[in-house]
Amino acid sequence: MKNIISPILQKIQNNTTPDWTIVLRDTLAALDCPAGTLHRLDIESQMLNLITQRGLPEAIMPMVAIIPVGKGMAGICAQRREAVQTCNLQTDNSGVIRPGAKETKMEGAMTVPILHNGTLLGTLGIAKPIPYEFNKEETEALVAISNAIGASWA
Repeated sequence: MKNIISPILQKIQNNTTPDWTIVLRDTLAALDCPAGTLHRLDIESQMLNLITQRGLPEAIMPMVAIIPVGKGMAGICAQRREAVQTCNLQTDNSGVIRPGAKETKMEGAMTVPILHNGTLLGTLGIAKPIPYEFNKEETEALVAISNAIGASWA
């Protein structure tokens, strides 16, 4: 997995202004996911603002454009400052998944916080159209990418 994400980390670390759409595209490809989001935290409003996305239906864009900390997968991830995942967005009844998430037609999903020196800067989310639980190696890869993004944003 490290060999797969190494080019992504290099793109982030070697650019003063990485193209976040390309970073997300490459991250999704590395983890075999057709959909994902990258949100940046607005410190004053405590809202996660969408930087880029891939694979989400146009109909849900208003729901994912701005997410309050504490609401939905990205918001809960931001609040807890830890990875949040579900095996199936379509059947999850944990209370973490918001009803609009079902409109993505995705099932296995994970969101990780983007942190730098313990400070929350945003979230990075990925999803698959099948029931899926991301393993330790995949989670560590996504966290490594989110940490590189955090260092770039700091």
